[in-house]
Amino acid sequence: MNKHYKIRKGLNIKIAGEAKKNIGKEFDARTFIIRPTDYIGLIPKILLKDGDFIKRGEAVFVDKYNPEIRFTSPVSGQIASVVRGEKRKLLKVIIKSDKKDNSISFKDQICYDHADKIKNLFLNSGVWPYIKQRPYGTIAEPNDIPRDIFVTFFDSAPLAPDYDFILKDKKEEINIALKSIKKLTDGNIYINFREKSILIDLIDNPDDYIINHFNGPHPAGLVGTHINKIKPINKNEIIWTLNAADLPVIGHLLLTGEYLPNKLFAIAGSEVKEPCYYPVRSGADISELIVNIVKSDNYRCISGNVLTGTNVTDNQSTGFYDHLISIIPEGNKFEMFGWIQPGFKKFSVKRTFASKIVRPRKYNIDTNYHGGERAYVVTGEYEKVCSIDIFPQLLIKSILVEDIEKMENLGIYEVIEEDLALCEFVCTSKIEVQSILRKGLDLIRKEMS
Repeated sequence: MNKHYKIRKGLNIKIAGEAKKNIGKEFDARTFIIRPTDYIGLIPKILLKDGDFIKRGEAVFVDKYNPEIRFTSPVSGQIASVVRGEKRKLLKVIIKSDKKDNSISFKDQICYDHADKIKNLFLNSGVWPYIKQRPYGTIAEPNDIPRDIFVTFFDSAPLAPDYDFILKDKKEEINIALKSIKKLTDGNIYINFREKSILIDLIDNPDDYIINHFNGPHPAGLVGTHINKIKPINKNEIIWTLNAADLPVIGHLLLTGEYLPNKLFAIAGSEVKEPCYYPVRSGADISELIVNIVKSDNYRCISGNVLTGTNVTDNQSTGFYDHLISIIPEGNKFEMFGWIQPGFKKFSVKRTFASKIVRPRKYNIDTNYHGGERAYVVTGEYEKVCSIDIFPQLLIKSILVEDIEKMENLGIYEVIEEDLALCEFVCTSKIEVQSILRKGLDLIRKEMS
């Protein structure tokens, strides 16, 4: 029986420039960038060096402490550069495409009904990192057996792509991926849709899964919200999560034996001339595409959404987990007496501007903080936008003092950065909530390992 959930706490940030349901010309990138920083908690061990030739699906680096987890190349070509930072930390690997797109075949490893063989296929081909685990939001441990697996079929973040549009023609890939993933747990597979989504009609044998429908403001589309409302996670439990937009990549692997991370990216935002969808491969350097579609030079390019995405303005490439490129104005313009102006077109959570009366349909929001960090006081604003049943501000304070017992009691196992991103957005004190939460999660993970 399908269950319906209404999310009441949250906030929809109506940014101008939502992607129209048109598909632009496919972009053929010259270079591709693989960033180990896309993967939380990863310590990479590089397998190649500058000048080495590589095929699509061949491993570029592995997890130092779980070497069976391989991170593979999205394209064939030559390693142009291995970029390191302080203390020789691996920051990115740049691959120059040879335009041949030769691939390693995993066809002899394809299996649909045996958990260990499915895991080996996913690990060897490079699709395993699509499976994340809760708590901590890290890549799933292959040797674990999760309590349940949650698959999310929509995104409610600002400018998020419409999954009904990008997945409507992927029925075969989605179903074969779900069929295989079901073998990885003894528990349930929870499939979560937006209310009235057409994607539910794509699912074969729906009785094999537990299907739920969600409605309401962001964060209604976050898997953390779904877990909390359906079956909350407890200490010492493990849940695996998947983004449905990545299922076609897994399905293509199971059908053809090839790793091919082609995705339909939404390139959106108020600085884009004609926001729409573009076929782009994961990791592609899209700087040549962006320069032709932006309105001006004063913009910030974000791989992902504006709340949790990565600033890639200087190195414009698509992230491993992302399906959206957000381009908004850079907030570097000084505004004289901005606080005293009526603000007919300014977005505000509180009733401080005339826009609360006029209510524009969309807002041209830039990256300006409109203030600096100040005293961290209790305002009650966090609780208004956090849909998970915790006390978010008390949790953040317990992390600041590194009180592990309080962190556990206040629900740190239930959240990752994206779950508290709105808290950071509305924070009167301008506190970097997400980075503080990650430090707390890393501390708990270290203590529990």
